[in-house]
Amino acid sequence: MIRTKYIGLFIALIGFTACNNPDDIVTPDDPTPLPELTAGSLDFTNYVAVGASLTAGYSDNGLFIAGQENSFPNMLASQFQKIGGGDFLQPLVKDNTGGILVGGTPVSGYRLTFNSNIPGPQPLNEFLEGIGKPVPPITTEAGVNIGSDFNNFGIPGSKSFHLIAPGYAGANPYYARIASAPTATVIDDAVAQKPTFFTLSEIGANDVLGYALSGGDGSNPITDVGTFNTALSVLVDKLTANEAKGAISNVPNVTSISHFTTVAHNPVPLDAATAAYLNSMNAYGAYNAGIVQAYAYLVANTPLTQEMADAEIAQRTITFTAAPNNSLVILDEDLRDLTMLNPALVNLRQTTSDDLILLTASSEIPKGVGVSTPMGDKFVLTPEEQNEISDATMAYNTTIETIAKSKGLALVDLNGVLEQASTQGIKFDDFYLNTDLVFGGLVSLDGVHLTARGYALMANTFLTALDATYGSNFEASGNLMKAADYPIAYSPELE
Repeated sequence: MIRTKYIGLFIALIGFTACNNPDDIVTPDDPTPLPELTAGSLDFTNYVAVGASLTAGYSDNGLFIAGQENSFPNMLASQFQKIGGGDFLQPLVKDNTGGILVGGTPVSGYRLTFNSNIPGPQPLNEFLEGIGKPVPPITTEAGVNIGSDFNNFGIPGSKSFHLIAPGYAGANPYYARIASAPTATVIDDAVAQKPTFFTLSEIGANDVLGYALSGGDGSNPITDVGTFNTALSVLVDKLTANEAKGAISNVPNVTSISHFTTVAHNPVPLDAATAAYLNSMNAYGAYNAGIVQAYAYLVANTPLTQEMADAEIAQRTITFTAAPNNSLVILDEDLRDLTMLNPALVNLRQTTSDDLILLTASSEIPKGVGVSTPMGDKFVLTPEEQNEISDATMAYNTTIETIAKSKGLALVDLNGVLEQASTQGIKFDDFYLNTDLVFGGLVSLDGVHLTARGYALMANTFLTALDATYGSNFEASGNLMKAADYPIAYSPELE
């Protein structure tokens, strides 16, 4: 039996908010009086938000009341109400469990919580757990329609073209709860609320995120640019048809969030005996020998040069050492297909620092996946797959910027905010936020969606964009969200 020990990702339980401690510097009170808040050229009488999970307030892998109350549109509405904004109604779920039912069966499970009761460092997957176990029950039933007279049309899981698709309620339980009719569209239901101001956020994010979360395995393809462009044009045209003004955000680089940056490419510790066995002819040694033989045939019988063959052999050779940081064995569809020469020579290689290992792999690696058996495509993003995501994101953002300028909308640079947070951290009042899982303060426990404090930063990014475009003065008048008012984690006991 192959013996492997997985140390993986250790998190020391010292100060849950260690990366979010207030600065030691005390800023003296500024005696200069702040100007009175003004809306500029905006009319906030009826604010409608359209988007996906970030708009809904999704967090910790679930949609729950506390998260919805801390959605960035709800935060924005609280500021708008100071200068004539109306009520902001959200389709609140019925509990804080994070799940939803379809016909009494859960289609989304419990929200994740931080399990701080385990003493000492442990593998990451032992820290994050659902709150069920087995209560409280999930009580939100998608089949119970609660009407469509809301201001928040954030539909978790929706892609750009879903928001204009008739009948999308039949495919998305979150929209099924609020669709005006089985054949309705999200955008038409939103426009029916007659917005005087709107936000259109993270349109395009799920169009690439679905592909990323599936490891680029082909089960959830990237939306082609033409389809995205058409969908976005329809959305903006409908929202601005009655001269409503608004703000639209660009698409962040999704591969920089902690779901894709937490698990190292080389997390496997091995002792000498195990490494020797893995390298032997009883394990990967036979594969390595077959690779060399196959390339010798290709050099002799095809235009492939020996130099090219040597480079590909080096890339594909599987080698383990007695060390704490062995790389994972993965399937890579972009490697040269050698199965026509030998069916056993599937496209294997070991991971490098250029690969991104998904957070979902953290529970599979301790079972020997990536060592005794190759890790499947759904657990890793190769450089080629990352480039596909990057190319689509840049194309989407070009369209978003073009449409924002043509319609005079505020352009909200979420991509820039996430880039700064993931590379150097970003200061938010007396806190520094980054994209580290659990302790970074920005990204929630699912590694994808934001914490309440992260949503507050997102709300401020919208408000400052409104100031720059429409002449409002939320920032100058001191009417931005305060970081200390919003947590970076919700209690497991939240009811």
